[in-house]
Formats: sequence, structure tokens, C-alpha cells
Amino acid sequence: MPMEQRGVDTIPEEERTSGPRDLVSILLGSNLCLGVIVFGWLPPSFGLGWWASVSSIVVGTLVGTALTAPLALISLRTATNLSTSSGAQFGVRGRLVGSVVGLLLALGYTALTVWIGGDVMVGALGRLVGLPANEVSYGVVYGLLAAATVAGAVYGYRVLLALSRVLAVGMTALLVLGVIAYAPHFTTDALPEAGGYLLGGFWPTWLLATVAAGLSGPIAFITLLGDYTRYISPARHTSRRVLHATWLGLILGLLVPQLFGTFTSYAARAALDYAGPLVDASPGWYLVPLLLAASAGSVGNAGLMLYSMGLDLDAILPRASRARATCTVAVVATICVFVGHYASTAQSAMTSFVLLLTAVGTPWAVITLIGFARCRGVYDADALQVFNRRARGGIYWYRSGWNIPATVSWALGAAVGLLAVSLPSYEGPLLSLTGGVDCSFLLSGLVGGVAYAVLESRQSPDRAYAARLGEFEEEAV
Repeated sequence: MPMEQRGVDTIPEEERTSGPRDLVSILLGSNLCLGVIVFGWLPPSFGLGWWASVSSIVVGTLVGTALTAPLALISLRTATNLSTSSGAQFGVRGRLVGSVVGLLLALGYTALTVWIGGDVMVGALGRLVGLPANEVSYGVVYGLLAAATVAGAVYGYRVLLALSRVLAVGMTALLVLGVIAYAPHFTTDALPEAGGYLLGGFWPTWLLATVAAGLSGPIAFITLLGDYTRYISPARHTSRRVLHATWLGLILGLLVPQLFGTFTSYAARAALDYAGPLVDASPGWYLVPLLLAASAGSVGNAGLMLYSMGLDLDAILPRASRARATCTVAVVATICVFVGHYASTAQSAMTSFVLLLTAVGTPWAVITLIGFARCRGVYDADALQVFNRRARGGIYWYRSGWNIPATVSWALGAAVGLLAVSLPSYEGPLLSLTGGVDCSFLLSGLVGGVAYAVLESRQSPDRAYAARLGEFEEEAV
């Protein structure tokens, strides 16, 4: 299979040969991995019982999917990735906001997937062949996972799609075996080792779990969905079918692995750590399937995240090729893996990461969706590529390539979100207004969306239609 040559340029119609089934396959197959499974461990580690943990994950995933899934329709119309498409709202240079948000999201999830997958691999190999759990072993395993991930990401979308199809079947079988393996020790009681409710009360802790474990999953895809739907042709597949496929892929791809993580957390009594207890509680016959799940699943998920990072960096630095950008961010992600392994606990690192990025990313998603509604889904795909061509002008040029109202609205929303967040090591000053409950994503999305609606109210919603009349011209630099 040839290496993909496309970066964030417009995908020609003849190359848009994927369909809704491929979208479901890639969202399901790539998410059946330990990097997603481990999020199901967060609610039990916060001190919640089985039913409270399950409800927090389900509610958060459904709410997040309802917000995130419509973003898939934007790249269906523009034939490019979502950060580039957001230039319609933020300007062809202002779309760098989306590129940076997407880069940070994908970077964190790539590092987390390699980190957790590598830890489980070292533990499983220790029981199987006596591999010592020292720093050399961790370094070698992390390096091998990173190298395999880079190979898939560099070859591009088609290779990752083929891998996801295999993983959708193979990982499902491994998870079914896992349920059988861990079932004898399963309990629905809260784990006493967690030390009670993390935030001191049930509802604050439940809401934290809803955001950190449930909502964060769909939010991670706010800039990723377009990487896949840009290869789907709107001439052959309706928006409704693509939206339904996105709902199905996100809900199944997130709930199945996360609920497996919750189930195994109680079965393995994994209150303070997930990887170690998961390996220790595994029966001998399941160690090889567990090793396969940790390796193949991690490569599939991290490969897609790394692929997205390469596109985002390619959008930030148009002169860099997608392959070179992918290798560059792979080095950064691998460094983050070692930093996480040596300098932080999994619970603290995961919670802080997802809450911060959710607060920053939600207003960007809300503004982009409002813009999609305002222009009725009509975009000038060619004008979105002005920055990539190192040119000026076009309907999305606004002021020197930036739409100030949209950028200011995102900044206001992100700032409010950061001031209202509750992390293990930091509490925002606005928490007193919400009774100590983390509502950062709600406040950031609300403030960003309202500010954008107000500031943009004086501008015409039909800029894309104006392009058809030739009212805007592009100038070469």
C-alpha cells in the first residue's frame, strides 16, 4: 500500500472513496485499546461504586457525542481536516487556534496510550518470560511501541483504516476473553483503597468522573473527526448517514473499552494504579491475549492520534511535509511518555490533562459549530487553502487572516474554563461560584459561544455565497 501524500490540502473527489462503514470501523477499531480502556479506571479510583461509575461514563459519553459528532459534517463539505476548515470562522491564519488545540489533544492521548500500553506489556512479559521491570525494559518497550506507531502514521489514512478494521474484530474478541478472565473476582462495591470520594462528596466526585472519564472521550475527537470524513464524498453519502455513523462509532468506540476498564478495575482491585493490578490479577492463560491487546491496540490508537498530529503540524508549518511533521511530533510524544512515567502518577496526570484540554477545546468546538450553522454548511473549499499556498485574500481573510471576534470569543471561553477548573494540584477562583463543582467545560463553551454569537451578529452569515459572486479576490504573496 503506497504512502499517503496528502497533507491538509483539499482531497479530490476521485480520492474520496471511504463511506460511513469505514468511519464506524476506524472509530471503533482504533479506540479498543488500553489508552481508552484506562479512562474507565478513573471513576473507581475517585472512590465511586460500580453503578455510579457506569452512569458517569455513559452520561458523559452521550453528552459529549451529541456535541462533537456534528463536527464530522464540516470536513464532509470542505474535503480537508477540521482545523483547516475552522478557517471559515477564525480566518485562514486564525485556524491555527484549532491546529494548536488539536496538536495538544493528540499529543497527550498519544503519550498516554504508549505509556499505559507499555506498562502493561512490561508487566505481562515479566510474568511470561521474566522480563525485569526496570528502566531499561520500560525504555525499550516504549521505543518499540513508538516506532511501530510512527510507521502506521507515516503511511497514512489507508493503512490506519485497514488496521482499524482488523482491530475492530480482534480487539473485541480479546475484550470478551478479558471479561471471562476477570469475572470471578468482580465486585460492585467501591474500592476501599481509593480512600473514599475524591472530592469529599458523591455528586462533586460523580460530576468530576462524568467530565474526566465520559465527556473527555468525545471531546478528544473535536479536531480528529475531519481527518476521516474528508475522505467521504457528499455526492455518494448523505449528511444524515455520516452523522449516524459518527454517533455509532463514537458511542461504541468509547463505551465498550471504557466500561471494560471499569469492570476490570473492580475485578483487579485497581484503586491507585491500573496497569500493575491488571497484570497481577490476570489468569495465566490470558497473559498472551493481554499482551496482544496492549501492543496492537496501542499502535492502532496512537497511530491515528499521531497521524492527526502530523496533519495539525503540517497546517501550522505548510512548508513541512506530512511525513516529516509526523516524525517530529512522534519524538515529542515519546519524550512526554518518559516524563509521565518518571514524574507523575497516572491518575493525577490523566485528570489534569483531560480537564485542561476540555476547558480549552470546548469553546473552539462550539464556535466552529455555530459557524457551520450560520453558513448553512456552505464553504469555499479553495479559499480555506490560502494560508497553505502562502497567499493572501479570499473570503476567509478577514483582518490579515484572523477573524478577531471568533478568536477573542475562544480566548474568553478558554480563560473562563481555566479559571473554573478543579485539578488535583490547582483550583480555579471561579469554583466558589459553582459550589466547588468543576463546570469548566460548560462555562467555557457557554461563554465562548455567547460571545461569538454577539460579536458576529453584525456580520453577514452568507460569506460563502458571496464567494460565488466573485466579491472576494485572492492575492499572491
